[in-house]
Amino acid sequence: MISVFKTSVISIREIETLKPFLDTHLGISKWNFDLEDCDNILRIDSINEITERTIKILSDYGFDCQELEGSPVGDTVKSSLS
Repeated sequence: MISVFKTSVISIREIETLKPFLDTHLGISKWNFDLEDCDNILRIDSINEITERTIKILSDYGFDCQELEGSPVGDTVKSSLS
């Protein structure tokens, strides 16, 4: 299942801060940020429901995070560290 989130993450440095927590997030097989998108998109491919936990992780680090429901999911990978 692919989930898409609008975030306030704006830099590679911020992604590097989040990376250890996203990497250990249960069920995540792939994730990436698209910082060139106006919504600073985070896409997560997971076998589990991860919406609440993802929002909590980003919130705990001071970032806004909102799931975008019904959004088309592309294959663009602009800033992936996974």
